[in-house]
Amino acid sequence: MPELVYFEPDALEYPKGKQILEWAKHHALPVHMTTSHNRITNLPGETELEKYKIAKNTLVVGIRKTLTFDTSKPSAEYAIPIATGCMGHCHYCYLQTTLGAKPYIRVYVNIEDILQAAHKYIEERDPEVTRFEAACTSDPVGIEHITGSLKQLIEFMADQPSGRLRFVTKYHHVDTLLDARHNGHTRFRFSINADYVIRHFEPSTSSFQERITAAGKVARAGYPLGFIIAPIIWHEGWEQGYADLLSRVAETLPPEASSDLTFELIQHRFTKTAKRVIEARYPKTKLEMDEAKRKYKWGRWGQGKYVYPDEQAQALREFITEKIFLHFPLAKIEYFT
Repeated sequence: MPELVYFEPDALEYPKGKQILEWAKHHALPVHMTTSHNRITNLPGETELEKYKIAKNTLVVGIRKTLTFDTSKPSAEYAIPIATGCMGHCHYCYLQTTLGAKPYIRVYVNIEDILQAAHKYIEERDPEVTRFEAACTSDPVGIEHITGSLKQLIEFMADQPSGRLRFVTKYHHVDTLLDARHNGHTRFRFSINADYVIRHFEPSTSSFQERITAAGKVARAGYPLGFIIAPIIWHEGWEQGYADLLSRVAETLPPEASSDLTFELIQHRFTKTAKRVIEARYPKTKLEMDEAKRKYKWGRWGQGKYVYPDEQAQALREFITEKIFLHFPLAKIEYFT
């Protein structure tokens, strides 16, 4: 539930914009107009940290003007933009730096334009399957009760023979999506992790038990299911932590989930810029970011990041892979990075 809501003027020309305005009024939320999200400068708070926390609870309703989609490897061919920003406070999140100093939650009301653009991308690659990732810049499940956009996207993709949708969430609020007509074209994934990681680094997200219970609902609704274990963090007792994690998943999931189950494994990484931002925003964080303990890996845009040394990365990959196949022999591990 946001504390502040801003509307860009054109947003109210769309049915979804009017719908969100009515929703905000119904909940007696402070509503403001702004010419652009870049011009929101009067947020309350005396310090930068206070303003950051308020910004994370601020909703901006606007238009998605750029309809050229970014690539989203290795998860999908393209990122489909229905929102930007997240209400979670995960210490390690790459959105800490990519969203800069204004981490508002922005939602886009011109959903039909976005769907038309997606259709063009599908046609360009047809008959090859084109996958779209809807959670590159946000957690769309956490705002679905406000927008309804994710359900529209799922039902649009259900009608695309060569189109597929993917998204990942740390939230359990899935009930409004269970009756969506998905035709098996949407893979619903949950971000999960060892108890140590969730407890120390994922404030303002659903608990593991809430997430895994929601995953069971999703599986029973016929969605292809997946899990992202990310970031995999080397910590004291990590073997037991990740072994317990996968045991609990196996104990909780219904039989429907095991026939088409995927895992994606991503080790913790950080950049120098991210480290500065994280330490400023979460000064008491226990997140280990010691460059001397890491390997420097060049990125595709010429900026490097710090990952675990090969020996540690290999140990993490082999241990978690072994545990996955122990519990889910039919599962597919899509990648480790």
